[in-house]
Amino acid sequence: MVISLVFYTKLISIIFIFLFKINPSFGHDPNQNLQANKIFEKFNLPTFGESKPIGFYAKGCLSGGVKLKDTGPTWQVMRPSRNRNWGHPDVISYIIDLSKSAKKVGWKGLYIGDIAAPRGGPMPYGHQSHQTGLDVDIWLTPPKSLTLTKKERDNIKALSVRKKNFKEVNKNWTLEHAKILREAALDNRVDRIFINAPAKIWMCENIQGSKKWLQKIRPIWGHHSHFHVRLKCPKDSTECIKQRPTVSEISKSLTGCDETLNWWVTKALEPADPTKKKTPTKKKKGARDYTMDDLPEMCLDVIHSK
Repeated sequence: MVISLVFYTKLISIIFIFLFKINPSFGHDPNQNLQANKIFEKFNLPTFGESKPIGFYAKGCLSGGVKLKDTGPTWQVMRPSRNRNWGHPDVISYIIDLSKSAKKVGWKGLYIGDIAAPRGGPMPYGHQSHQTGLDVDIWLTPPKSLTLTKKERDNIKALSVRKKNFKEVNKNWTLEHAKILREAALDNRVDRIFINAPAKIWMCENIQGSKKWLQKIRPIWGHHSHFHVRLKCPKDSTECIKQRPTVSEISKSLTGCDETLNWWVTKALEPADPTKKKTPTKKKKGARDYTMDDLPEMCLDVIHSK
């Protein structure tokens, strides 16, 4: 009887370990109310089936993610050990198309940063967004080689195109950068593109011809070593939440080259007034604070699917 009990105990343990390995969410206990990023980081593979972006870019997940190959004829994935080169098919095809355009501009191709985790969702570090497989970071470093090893790609330093004063682009910025951003923005799949304000100011002041595409280029802090492309929700994705307001609603002009842009390199950089009393505000819940209850209900299916 003792031998049988020991045998069955071991057998149950083996079964549990096996199930957890093939489907880590098997070990997810909703009563523990774990942070969602702790759950999503366990997955090395996507769910099977149709690709669906679920929820909002900064509060959602991805069903049926597709992997961008580490290396292609006109691209390489940076930081491959993160396993964040998964996305909706729209973003995968977009990346490949843009990398071909970069080659026409004069670059060897593109270095690709984070897209999303295998099943999307909140990440344990880094981005607040990139949760639905419709975001991608593209490095501003012109590739010298597209045959870098995984170790090299995990350690290579990205090139910054902004001066330390936060007001101007530096000598690393080139006309080719602007041409690639133009190609990136002209694609109808794109909702908006985030980059540092000095880069957009340079383009507003120096680009010749039509500048309507610049409206999609949105200034944001950081983003001086990469630009962040956000695609629109696919037409057939009923669970995908569009971003509001639209870029045209944000902009006070057809290009976004107006006083709202100059704010980023003037008033925004002024030191805080030490005499002004700060009004206490409640800390806003961020992506690393979310539990599964904060995400769309369909994300439960994503973490419980094989």
